[in-house]
Amino acid sequence: MAFKWLKRKKDKGADEAEADSPAVDEAAEAEAPAEADEEAPPETPPETEPHEPLAEDQPPEDEVITTASEDEPAGKPRRSLFKRLRSGLTKTRDFLNTDIEDLFSGKRKFDEEMLEELEELLIAADIGVRTAMDLIEKIARKASRIDGVEELKSILREEILALIDRAPEDEGTGMAKPQIIMVVGVNGVGKTTTIGKLAAHHAREGRKVLIAAADTFRAAAIEQLTIWAERAGADIVKHKDQADPAAVAFDAVEAAVARDVDVVLIDTAGRLHTKVNLMEELKKIKRSVGKKIAEAPHEILLVLDATTGQNALSQAQLFDDAIDLDALALTKLDGTAKGGIVVSICSSLNIPLRHIGVGEKIDDLQEFNAKDFVEALF
Repeated sequence: MAFKWLKRKKDKGADEAEADSPAVDEAAEAEAPAEADEEAPPETPPETEPHEPLAEDQPPEDEVITTASEDEPAGKPRRSLFKRLRSGLTKTRDFLNTDIEDLFSGKRKFDEEMLEELEELLIAADIGVRTAMDLIEKIARKASRIDGVEELKSILREEILALIDRAPEDEGTGMAKPQIIMVVGVNGVGKTTTIGKLAAHHAREGRKVLIAAADTFRAAAIEQLTIWAERAGADIVKHKDQADPAAVAFDAVEAAVARDVDVVLIDTAGRLHTKVNLMEELKKIKRSVGKKIAEAPHEILLVLDATTGQNALSQAQLFDDAIDLDALALTKLDGTAKGGIVVSICSSLNIPLRHIGVGEKIDDLQEFNAKDFVEALF
C-alpha cells in the first residue's frame, strides 16, 4: 500500500520541500579553524562588549520568563502545561482528526480501501512509511472492532502510545555538579532559543546556570545568547568572534567550577551533519571539557526542527554515529501539521526525546511525556 501511495504522490513536489534540511551558513563553515593543540587549551581572549544584535537574531519581545502564563490560575501546573501542548499541536490534530472523520463520510464500512487511505494519511502526517505500515498492520488485526470514527481513534491512540513506549526510559542527567550539557544541531533548528529556554527552566528550579557561547562563527550568535542569558538570569562565558570553540567550552567549565555553578549549557556552531570536518570540531569540544571534568559532557542534546519531517530522523542518526547522543529536543511542533514525526523518532531511535517545543513563549519548551502527547494529538 505504501508504494501505491508513493506513486500517486509523485507529482506533489511541494510536500517534499518541507523535508529539506535548514540552510547552513557555508561561509561560516569555511572559516572554521583547524584543531589547535588539545593538550593545552588556548588562553581566554578578552571578552568583547556586545554590539547591537541583528533584528532577526533577537528573541521575541513577548517572551518573558515567568513560572506560569498570566491567564492561567496558580496551582495547576500540570493542566496548564497540557493546555499549551494541546494548543501547540492544533495543526497536527486538526489535520489528523478531519481526515480520519472524512474516511467515514457516507457511513462507509471500514474495509481494505479505508485502511489504504488511512496509511496515506499517516504518512502525510510524517509518521514515516515504515512506522505507518506497522500501525496499519496492527489496526488491520482489530478491524472487526471498528464501527466508526471513535473506535478507530481509540485504536490509533493505543497503538501510537505502544510505539512511543519503545523508546528507552529517560533516567535523567544525573547529579553531577556542574552538570555539563552540550547542545548541537544544524543551523535554523532553534538551537540558541532552546538553550535560552532551558537556562530559564533551570533558573526557575533554583539552579545556578552558566552558558558557554561556543558558536563563535555565526554573525551575532554571541550577542543573541547574551540576551537570553540576561533574561534567564544566567552567567555567560564568551570570547571574541572567530575564537576557538573548544577554548570557550573549556574556560566555561573552569569558570563553573570556580563559581559553584549547577548547570553549564554549551552552545555550538550550527553545521551540516554531513560535513566530516565540522563534526570533528564537536568531538574536539567534547574532549576539551572532558579534560577539566571526567565524564563531561554529561549530556549531548541534539535539537531538531519538526518542520523538516523525516530529515530530522536522518540528522539524529548521523549525529549519533559521530558523537553518541544522549537526548533529543524537537522544536516548532506548533508550526506544522506533521507532528507525526514524534512517533517516527520515538519508535525508530534508541535515543530519549526529552523536550518538545510547542510555541514561542518561554514555557512552551516542555519535557516530553508520551501519554500527554498522544492525548493532545486527538
